[in-house]
Amino acid sequence: MAQTYSTELQPTQATPADRTSALAGYGARIRRFRATIALASQASGDTIVLANVPSNYVFAGGELTSTVSLGSSTVSIGTAASAASLKAAATFTATDTPTPFGKAAAMAETAPAARQILLTIGAAALPASGTLVVDLYFSAP
Repeated sequence: MAQTYSTELQPTQATPADRTSALAGYGARIRRFRATIALASQASGDTIVLANVPSNYVFAGGELTSTVSLGSSTVSIGTAASAASLKAAATFTATDTPTPFGKAAAMAETAPAARQILLTIGAAALPASGTLVVDLYFSAP
């Protein structure tokens, strides 16, 4: 059977062998950026700053947890340039249930620039009360 190597391990097969890079997330340390949001009827179209992420931190996934259903409002997570680069706009009705999210393209990115991560509200306003917790995980070199 044929054996292939992941993108991160391919450099180890070169002659002379190259080392894998934590900049690509291999062997890197995970850092969590937590954002706790007091729900207060924030309007559709509003953005909430979740984190200021340093350069070379590679997205490793995220998790949403809410004390209440967000009803018909949708949330997307990304940057000002690409509002849904980490999580596409979707409703979130689970309560007190940590729910993972993440886009493969964002996880496969290597050595990204520093960026501000935003939650963008769509479709309807957020609930008048409750708490939304967004955990963002990044691998750091």
